[in-house]
Amino acid sequence: MPDIFLFLIAAVTLTLAPGPDNIYVLMRAVAQGRAAGLTAAAGFCSGLLLHTLLAVVGFAAIIKAWPAAYDALRYAGAAYLIYLGVRTLRAAASLSSAALMAPLKLSRIYWQSVIANMLNPKVTLFFIAFLPQFVHVEAGHVDAQMLLLAIVFILQALLIFSAIAFFSGIVGAYFQRRTHAASWLNRLAGCAFVGLGIRIALPE
Repeated sequence: MPDIFLFLIAAVTLTLAPGPDNIYVLMRAVAQGRAAGLTAAAGFCSGLLLHTLLAVVGFAAIIKAWPAAYDALRYAGAAYLIYLGVRTLRAAASLSSAALMAPLKLSRIYWQSVIANMLNPKVTLFFIAFLPQFVHVEAGHVDAQMLLLAIVFILQALLIFSAIAFFSGIVGAYFQRRTHAASWLNRLAGCAFVGLGIRIALPE
């Protein structure tokens, strides 16, 4: 059996660190309420299933060995984040009370979150580098151990992201009543997404 307890401590610490996923969940929940934030959280955690599959079957090793594949996915993910940021900034520039009260469909938020997570190759490389540290090779069934660790990671991420969405939804009610403040929040979110996209695109 892998070191579940130590792994859980490390996973929670990493999930709480500011990053594209939890920032997006926070911004969606503040702008549109708990349901939107929870939907984004579910989308990101669904995207982790792909990274789990890639890590368990060893495909991440191919990406790491072939820089062109890594760069292609990295730039695609960066471009998508920048696209989301630009759309948010454009919406903020012409924000009105009616536009503020017309949130995106939950299905659209879900798939945006899934795609944004799936197009981030750093998550796959993180899984392939992080999971084996808590696996006992001598116990055998390495793939099963990595799968178990990945499931634990996804569950704790879902809980933390859901908590972020739940409590930020309270703040969202405040911004719904104050459209000027919400407009500035949209601008902040747009800049954050563009900045995160540029950060992903830059070389290590």
